[in-house]
Amino acid sequence: MTSYNNPESTLSSHAPDSPRSSQSPPPSGVQGDLELELLGLANALYNLGTTVINDSTKDRERPGGAKLVGLGANEVVNHLMSIDNKAQDIQTMIPFQVLSDIDNARNPMQLTKERLERAATENQFMNGKIAAISSYRKLLNEALALNFPETAEYLRPSQDDIKMEL
Repeated sequence: MTSYNNPESTLSSHAPDSPRSSQSPPPSGVQGDLELELLGLANALYNLGTTVINDSTKDRERPGGAKLVGLGANEVVNHLMSIDNKAQDIQTMIPFQVLSDIDNARNPMQLTKERLERAATENQFMNGKIAAISSYRKLLNEALALNFPETAEYLRPSQDDIKMEL
């Protein structure tokens, strides 16, 4: 089985949208080993794809009896087997939505960005509602105190109301 554990070759192979910079090493321990194995799988899949494209009819039969495509497929299977074995030691749970987005060719970071933007928009909307209600309450209390002076002492804002306005 071929292993992709050369850290120098992995540093330049990070995607431009990777959350880690290309200069940082992979994490230590099981997660780092798994990350390196995943990078090896990606490399093996790329190599398999280029081998399939470059495989011509005259090169299909090798003297050793093994085809280049078959060797590449075996390398991919070995990486998958290694990843499956290493996954048994990892307790990290991945949300189903993230896996679904990856299967649907969506970047999970984009989903996170969209959700954060939506939460910020809804937060601003709610802050606007709170400000409008506070302003209305203040105007209503002023009008009640002006028209019904005997209720003025009950309409003064409490300390909690003052804190909410700040």
